[in-house]
Amino acid sequence: MSTKRDYYEILVVSKTASQDEIKKAYRKVAMQYHPDRNPNNKEAEEKFKEAAEAYEVLSDPEKRAQYDRFGHAGMNGNRGGYGGGMNMEDIFSNFGDIFGNDDIFGSFFGGGGRGGNRRGRGTRGSNLRVKIRLTYEEIAKGANKKIKVKKYVPCQHCGGLGAKDKNAFQTCNTCGGSGQVRKVTQTFLGQMQTVTTCPTCNGEGQIVTSKCTHCKGEGRMYGEETVSIDIPAGVQEGMQLSMSGKGNAGERGGAPGDLLILIEEEPHPELQRDGLNVAYDLYISFPDAVYGTSLEVPTIDGKAKIKIPAGTQSGKIFRLKGKGFPSVNSYEKGDQLIHVNVWTPQNLTSEEKAMLDKMQSSENFKPNPEKSEKGFFEKVRDIFS
Repeated sequence: MSTKRDYYEILVVSKTASQDEIKKAYRKVAMQYHPDRNPNNKEAEEKFKEAAEAYEVLSDPEKRAQYDRFGHAGMNGNRGGYGGGMNMEDIFSNFGDIFGNDDIFGSFFGGGGRGGNRRGRGTRGSNLRVKIRLTYEEIAKGANKKIKVKKYVPCQHCGGLGAKDKNAFQTCNTCGGSGQVRKVTQTFLGQMQTVTTCPTCNGEGQIVTSKCTHCKGEGRMYGEETVSIDIPAGVQEGMQLSMSGKGNAGERGGAPGDLLILIEEEPHPELQRDGLNVAYDLYISFPDAVYGTSLEVPTIDGKAKIKIPAGTQSGKIFRLKGKGFPSVNSYEKGDQLIHVNVWTPQNLTSEEKAMLDKMQSSENFKPNPEKSEKGFFEKVRDIFS
């Protein structure tokens, strides 16, 4: 399986780069590797899409913050990435505006930006948020979840365009199909030209003469979709994953929004999570602490047998190496920490009380700090040092 390159490396920018620097860097890389400049060059085409994927994440403050914290694993709940599923039309629709009126990029997409015979895309769909609750076992191994999401989906009758048929379009008379309106005003500094989105066609360059009767011209309808989500191993409570294009469908062929997945952890009946580590409170009887014993303890993936040495003190911590959670963004794996508690009986018979009275006078049953083990916090420090 190939390893994704770092998004900052793809665009050749630092991790502290401003949004303006990221935009300029994307423009430079995209122009360098565009397929029209590199005909029949599969490697250049993949690098062009790779740059679009990197820009989609780094140009969005929310996605960028998520990427900076969790890397690629926090980005793609479907492990498919962003740009990998885009075609050239998708890339231009989402990011073409940053190239302005560049004639080179206009020719790349066959029609000069939003003008010509190419119909502009409609409004982008909104993002959706869902919560997924995972058990410790699912978090440790990763999981695939299929969920039904109620959302706007493309109209099946008009293909999401909002028109009755493919002939139900005409070029906008206001902007002449460019999707933009230019206005020249005279100021004391001279003439000033401003460019705004065409109010008649909302920047699409064309208007619908006959709307689809099923979606009323929106190009989408409220429905339901079953989404398959691959959850990477090691996710944590509060982590947010993202699936590109799985949110609400856009209006009139606009790009869909994203599906944001918020991770929740289902409490374990016996274990507790502490970062990558798992903690377990083990209670043993006084005779077992004196003589020692072997017993089973629960772990994330089943039972594990451990040996309790004779003379084990309450507060002793045992460690099961590698029995914790994997890191979501590295090969690191946590441990399971077993905290021993010697159970003190609360209800004694008269015979048991008599036996304890005899033992109480013995030197072996009196506390001896000099022979005792390290304190609890010292032992914890030793474990993590």
